Amino acid sequence: MKIAGEEATHAATVPGSVYADLLADGSMPDPFYRDNELGAFRLMEHDFIYRRTFALAEEDITKQHIVLRCDGLDTLAHVTVNGTAVGDADNMHIRWEWDVKRLLRFGENEIEIRLDSPVNFALKAAETMPLWGSDDATPGYPHLRKAHCMFGWDWGPRLPDAGIWRSIGLLAYDGARLTDVHIRQTHAHGVVTLRITPAIEGAGCRYRVQITAPDGSVTDGGTFDGGDTAQLVIDHPQLWWPSGYGGQPLYTVTVTLLHGEETLDAWPRRIGLRTLTVSRDQDAWGEEFCHVVNGVKVFAMGADYIPEDNILRRVTPARTRRLLEDAKLAHFNCIRVWGGGYYPDDAFYDLCDELGLLVWQDFMFACSAYHLTPAFERSIRNEAVQNVRRIRHHACLALLCGNNENEMFMADTMHAADNPITPEQRADYVKMFEYILPQVCRAEAPDTFYWPSSPSSGGAFDGPNDENRGDVHYWDVWHGNQPFQAFRRYHFRYASEFGFQSFPCLATVESFTRPADRNLSARIMEHHQRNRTANGKIINYLIDTYQVPLTFDDLLYCSQLLQADAIRCGVEHFRRHRGRCMGTIYWQLNDCWPVASWASVDYYGRWKALHYAAKRFFAPVMISAQEEGEHTQHPMVNTFRREPVRCSVRLNVANEQRTQVRGVVRWALRDAQGAVLREGKQPLTVAPLSAVWLEPVALADASATEHYISYSFAVDGTAVSEGCALLCAPKHFAFADPGLAVSAADGWITVHADAFAKSVYIQSDDPDLLLSDNFFDMNPGEKRVQILRGNAEQVRVRSVYSIQTL
Repeated sequence: MKIAGEEATHAATVPGSVYADLLADGSMPDPFYRDNELGAFRLMEHDFIYRRTFALAEEDITKQHIVLRCDGLDTLAHVTVNGTAVGDADNMHIRWEWDVKRLLRFGENEIEIRLDSPVNFALKAAETMPLWGSDDATPGYPHLRKAHCMFGWDWGPRLPDAGIWRSIGLLAYDGARLTDVHIRQTHAHGVVTLRITPAIEGAGCRYRVQITAPDGSVTDGGTFDGGDTAQLVIDHPQLWWPSGYGGQPLYTVTVTLLHGEETLDAWPRRIGLRTLTVSRDQDAWGEEFCHVVNGVKVFAMGADYIPEDNILRRVTPARTRRLLEDAKLAHFNCIRVWGGGYYPDDAFYDLCDELGLLVWQDFMFACSAYHLTPAFERSIRNEAVQNVRRIRHHACLALLCGNNENEMFMADTMHAADNPITPEQRADYVKMFEYILPQVCRAEAPDTFYWPSSPSSGGAFDGPNDENRGDVHYWDVWHGNQPFQAFRRYHFRYASEFGFQSFPCLATVESFTRPADRNLSARIMEHHQRNRTANGKIINYLIDTYQVPLTFDDLLYCSQLLQADAIRCGVEHFRRHRGRCMGTIYWQLNDCWPVASWASVDYYGRWKALHYAAKRFFAPVMISAQEEGEHTQHPMVNTFRREPVRCSVRLNVANEQRTQVRGVVRWALRDAQGAVLREGKQPLTVAPLSAVWLEPVALADASATEHYISYSFAVDGTAVSEGCALLCAPKHFAFADPGLAVSAADGWITVHADAFAKSVYIQSDDPDLLLSDNFFDMNPGEKRVQILRGNAEQVRVRSVYSIQTL
């Protein structure tokens, strides 16, 4: 690889990119460190050239067809073979193929790919035709079919890399090949009928179908003429379920292309037998919006997924597996693939099939207006067809969505005096997302539900954030500076975005800073905070909630507690109203670089407090408290109020299992030492897929600043869910010294507390230590947690008490 106009060449790895290659040979500094991103961005004002030679043997060159297949060119590419132009590419999201047989020769050949500067293209396009888009990104990015967030976002850097980002090769064959297979399922009377239709390039062929069951047994489905649809019946099918609702058995369907007895091509894919759609039935509250799997209405629990790295070569199946396994470990059953990145690799969907994670799949359009020229329409149609065909067989695919937030922003600005979106752009929106893409989906994946935008009530700019229809992006908590309890004012049908920022742990901050940078308002800390007002918001929420930390490390810790508290408040409320609300997908699961953000798992895969909290609030059986106290009725201590604060609590147990659960609810009013002042218990049976309220408990004898509530739900004597609730902001609670002590032995860590301890945080010298629980509240006594990953070296522990004392 070389920078156009320069003599120096660099060894290139394919799949890979310019940044990856220059980092590998030491020609550029780490763009994630301090503000090195600025120089890396300027580098993308150049063009780049990839070149290599390759040898062809006689048996290769004599094949009837030789196709150059480029699975991913990023993005403006000009391809030549042996000095002759082959074709041009202008879309990162599609596979490019050209017949090159006439250009090849026996022995040595040469291929060259020239990549134009994405920065120069975007900036020039912005001058020629300005398009509304994200203020955090480089102007002009909507003109280019490239991952939008590579140009910057409010959590990501401006690193618009270039390269051959997916595999490239020559496909040499005789006669015919399989270009696609479409599998459709019909479920009736306890059997599943598969209809299998291959797309064959070439003529005179037959194909055979084999099905391998989850137990490894193979059924030969027979041989069929090339133009026919195979129909196979599976008796006693093992159904695929989302995580928490059942197992994930997978069948392998193998289609083999035959010419006589000769095998020409094969297409093996794993599928799950299930029905999956979205219900929009009318009900007492409006119009429901929920996933329905095998006839069961599923409460979606998960987070929004963004690209795992700005340097895409670093995104490996092993890294993705760890992230998705960590999502399942926190009881996720759903992942939303956000529309400003790229369509994930096949391994992503394979893993979601295995792990039982429903995938809400956005098409790659986000927060932008687009100019629908004939060429742009051809490009996005091709993009949609290719990607829908690639992923439609996956059991996990729950929904195809046109875009992220485009409809919402267009509706919000439609009648504004300074509306940045022209009538032509709004018309292009309707053509793209309410005609072109649904048309593609009807043709290519007729059994998969299509939704025009997120959020949306169904399209046509008709109330896209309506509380009683469709899905909602709710940002009054965070962007609107509303308190956490504001979530309780709303009963969204499906919350597909809501979030709260925090900083990563100290070890992650150290990865991109020098010691002098470690101050919240230092330039480098601000450089790694891409939401313009976010640090101030965190401080404002912190001052409203906790006493001001005295150390930088405690500030990071408190920010994570805020994030966990905020999202917990929302999710617990939504789950308490199961049936009315049927989805809680928080923003966001992961990061693409080390940064302050809304992620619950940071760039290095380290769990923040939020991810541990998610493991508790997404648990299949969960008890939660709707408490009332000073923080909900009288949060400003100097505000005049004639009525006294009325403390109370109402408990709720949610059961997101397909079987009923019987147990005992226990609660206690305790003082700061953890001593029980009064308590209660109640046997409770919770029906499958439901949430049950207990009667409210008045706490007239409670002191909002000196007493707290503990609660649990136990099954067969073991607590399956538990928690604590304060009746005031933590900053005003009279914590006693919990006298925390911690020890580690035999794969377990034991914490001892003499008094109530809030948000107990276990750390070690290994920042990658992962525990079965962390950032938890505990009553006096001992709590044991299991070491799941990493080393418990020099274990230490803190709680909220430690930040409120000198």
